[in-house]
Amino acid sequence: MKKNLSAPALKIIKKMQQSELTESVIYEKIAKFAKGEENKETLLRLSKEELAHYHTWEKYTGIKMKPKRAKVFKYTLLARLLGFTFALKLMERGEGGAQREYALLADEVPESIHIREQEEEHEASLLKILDEESLHYVGSMVLGLSDALVELAGSLAGFTFALQNTRLVALSGLIVGISATFSMASSEFLSAKSEGRTDALKSCSYTGVAYLLTVVLLVLPYLLFAPTQFIPALICMLLIIVIIIAAFTYYTSVAQDQPFLSRFLEMSLISIGVSVISFGVGILAKKFLGIDV
Repeated sequence: MKKNLSAPALKIIKKMQQSELTESVIYEKIAKFAKGEENKETLLRLSKEELAHYHTWEKYTGIKMKPKRAKVFKYTLLARLLGFTFALKLMERGEGGAQREYALLADEVPESIHIREQEEEHEASLLKILDEESLHYVGSMVLGLSDALVELAGSLAGFTFALQNTRLVALSGLIVGISATFSMASSEFLSAKSEGRTDALKSCSYTGVAYLLTVVLLVLPYLLFAPTQFIPALICMLLIIVIIIAAFTYYTSVAQDQPFLSRFLEMSLISIGVSVISFGVGILAKKFLGIDV
């Protein structure tokens, strides 16, 4: 039954009612394709809790609502593409403002205290479902990514001035990059085997794929620009480095609750710093060796 509420309180409750229903549907949809029975059970429990909260708010507003389909689509798609841990953690980050709204409702709606306590338990529950395969191998992906960024970025920067031809730089970069991919993947395999791990093949696969994708992205500008536009290609390559680092660091900061800015700055400074030094090495090598390609 609808109860008498102040206009500000009613506005907050309507917003929460809509949010609870939408998130209930998101949890339920993700549970359908999440791997692992424990993961599915936790997601379905969270869905039922959110739906119960929706019905509680419905008693105060007297309004039946429909979930926000755009939000459901967004987080379901993110869960499929980047994993449910990342998608749900990103969604839960919006709970900070909701907690302040619960505090404003405490006087008019005593039930909001109980709902707030359950909402706070959500984050703890989500920590228990961090059992996605991709998250187990983040270390392997970081190894492949960081090594490719530092090693290949430095090589490409050095080749850029030494060769001064985007096609020659791309050819050299692909040869070095693909060779280094197999080298890095095999090193990871042997390292995992020596540690007695049974997942050595998967571990080296994640390392190799991360390395190879980075190689392709860094070499791409040298294939797109004209042969004489080696400086624009170099600048574009450096921008791609920053974008890759930003994207991967943001992903791990959300999925694993790690700081974003410090890790982003560290990786960026190392990768770009090595590129600048290598560019200087290319200049010196061309000058002192007297080689003109």
